[in-house]
Amino acid sequence: MYNTIFVVLIGVLVFGYVLDRVLDSLNLKHILPQLPEELSGIFDPEEYEKSQLYKRDNTRFSFVTSTVSVIVMLLIFFMGGFGWLDRWISSITGNYIVHVLLFFGSMALVSDILTTPFSVYGTFVLEERYGFNRTTVRTFLLDKLKGWFLGGLIGGGLLALITWIYLLTGPIFWLIILGVVSLFSLFMIMFYSNLIVPLFNKQTPLEEGSLRSKIEKFALAAGFKLDNIYVMDGSKRSSKANAYFTGLGPKKRIVLFDTLIKDLEEEEIVAVLAHEVGHYKKKHTATGFILSTIQSAITFYLFSLFVGVDSFAVALGGEEASFHLGLIAFGILYSPISMLIGLGTNFFSRYNEYQADRYADEKYDGSKLISSLKKLSKNNLSNLTPHPAYVFFHYSHPTLLQRIRALKK
Repeated sequence: MYNTIFVVLIGVLVFGYVLDRVLDSLNLKHILPQLPEELSGIFDPEEYEKSQLYKRDNTRFSFVTSTVSVIVMLLIFFMGGFGWLDRWISSITGNYIVHVLLFFGSMALVSDILTTPFSVYGTFVLEERYGFNRTTVRTFLLDKLKGWFLGGLIGGGLLALITWIYLLTGPIFWLIILGVVSLFSLFMIMFYSNLIVPLFNKQTPLEEGSLRSKIEKFALAAGFKLDNIYVMDGSKRSSKANAYFTGLGPKKRIVLFDTLIKDLEEEEIVAVLAHEVGHYKKKHTATGFILSTIQSAITFYLFSLFVGVDSFAVALGGEEASFHLGLIAFGILYSPISMLIGLGTNFFSRYNEYQADRYADEKYDGSKLISSLKKLSKNNLSNLTPHPAYVFFHYSHPTLLQRIRALKK
């Protein structure tokens, strides 16, 4: 007999799946009969058709992967997979922290086994078909092994610590966990590029020359102390270009993909960098961290209210309330709230992008930023005509057309 929580969990899973498929369908069919003047010249007719085919293939691939995912989840639910796994682990260990680690570790292993074929297809077939893939089989396998190692070391360690805090502190566990997670997030913001990225990519200081001189000249004029400018070997995996800003205070650094340097002119690269500096000057990293902490506080508090409810565990095939089964049930039930919060987060992120664009326009050259955005969209076969509803739900950045029009104002 399925309880009410079980029915609600199934409803949430199916609703999320249907909503995503509707949005994908709207986005796939949203092709303007004529591109706006601001977007003319980015693609020639052949390239534009190729970008539409890329969008179509990605949408179909997303449909297959998400359909398989939801079918597997439904089978696990109806066959009592979570309860069976929970009972099996109980038979081999009496230590609850080890129990939790084995439970989520087993789930992660099964998930990885199921998703790896799709990752292989996405990388070596889909991305290869459109000329983006630069990943070798060796790099793919090493990335997989490193991902397992980091997942076990960092994810497993954090999960063990959180479980121990839950067992030790009782009702106030959510406050202590909030502090731990917030400190860990702050640590990652400051040191991610120093500690994690080097495991996957080489970062070398930008060599002396014309480009570095122009960047340093801009930084001096903008009053931005910039000691760390790095070039990352993004071409090791993909021909797509990017740049990002990371860190806080003395640990801040700007990282340029080598593909970005290859694809753009020097003035365009400085314009992209000016945009990234704009994020720092407008304190977007700090405000993002504060908002994320508030969101985490709400999530952990709500979880603390439901983790002791037996019906959560029973819905997943358990017999009584438990931290790990409660976490899974709460995570699924919380997803609609998370989606609503995500809409606000995306809106805030898009607003921040407009601010960073304006900063680059005021402090450097908006026209160079526009030309760089056009080139990046062309080289990445970006979708120039996303459906407004899809943008509203999924885009953390404004569309290219929106950014160009905002800059031209």
